[in-house]
Amino acid sequence: METQNKPEFDISIIRPQMRNEDVQFRGQGMTPSRLKGIKKGLLALHTLEGMAVTIYKYQITGRENDLNRDLIAAMCNEMTHLQDFQVKLFEYGWRPGKLRGLYRIVGFVLGFSSRLIGKKRILKTGIWVETKAVNHYKELLETIDWDEDTRRIVEKDQADEHGHIARWQAHLKKG
Repeated sequence: METQNKPEFDISIIRPQMRNEDVQFRGQGMTPSRLKGIKKGLLALHTLEGMAVTIYKYQITGRENDLNRDLIAAMCNEMTHLQDFQVKLFEYGWRPGKLRGLYRIVGFVLGFSSRLIGKKRILKTGIWVETKAVNHYKELLETIDWDEDTRRIVEKDQADEHGHIARWQAHLKKG
């Protein structure tokens, strides 16, 4: 994974603090083409983070073990990402995508089927999905002219996805 020019974030923070004054209306004075790119990116990120939440939700079992604790933490973190992008959509005056529910169905299938197969499949599914997410974040960071506040959130959320990959790889090594 590429780590050059990657901002430093404390990925141990699952839910960064947000204050009332952090919410603001965005997009004034931006060109239509810039707004189009931001909207496309936010819709994609919101939809895919909802799928990630669903995957983790259906991978969690009732057992009290390190894997389930980490799956719960990852689900919580992905819920934060989902909220990050939903807030940004509304700040720009937009709404979440209408087809996002279909991605939640895909999330259910990936999460539940990997849980049925076992721990190794849960971890490999997590690594695969998070690697796809990291690459997608990278592409969106390179191709969209984000406002600074939104860019910072996209970068933080991408760093979290790197952390999830490392965590699932560590579980795989433990066996």
